[in-house]
Amino acid sequence: MITIAVVLASTRPGRRGEAVAQWVLDHAGRREDATFELVDLAAVDLPHLDEPLPPATGRYTLQHTLDWAATVAGYDGFLFVTPEYNHSYPGALKNALDRVNAEWHNKAAAFVSYGFDGGVRAVEALRPVVSALQVADVAAQVALSMHHDFTGFTDFTPGPHQTQALTLTLDQLVAWSTALAALRV
Repeated sequence: MITIAVVLASTRPGRRGEAVAQWVLDHAGRREDATFELVDLAAVDLPHLDEPLPPATGRYTLQHTLDWAATVAGYDGFLFVTPEYNHSYPGALKNALDRVNAEWHNKAAAFVSYGFDGGVRAVEALRPVVSALQVADVAAQVALSMHHDFTGFTDFTPGPHQTQALTLTLDQLVAWSTALAALRV
């Protein structure tokens, strides 16, 4: 069975992403075609890129990079839960993506974004980055509006249509993660 990381990209205090990631995990946990696990970038706590050689060489020397490489390598796919900050995604996510290279290859990614406009610009900024890492991004995504899916801009209260969007997103992510497994052998 494939294993998918639900990557919580926000590391800021008071973040709304924890509730969103838990909603994803609760919904995904009912599936029987994949296992889903939380990877919280706040807990991973990677420093800014500090390896002496480019990640594309695969010659990692620092323990935190070796640990992160093992984490990324252990998953068949990724569902990124990301806010939108200034028309893009958080720096902690960019740092995590850029830190290792081959460990991302031939895997699939999906996105659940949130923000005042649903976080769609964060996802549009992420798509070419994951593509450069040889990650296949699925078309379906969940875009959660701070206006409609959060009561008072704080309490996560997604509408029923968002559950349908999440189901479609997970369906595509599991299908692509499974299909790409043959390339990872």
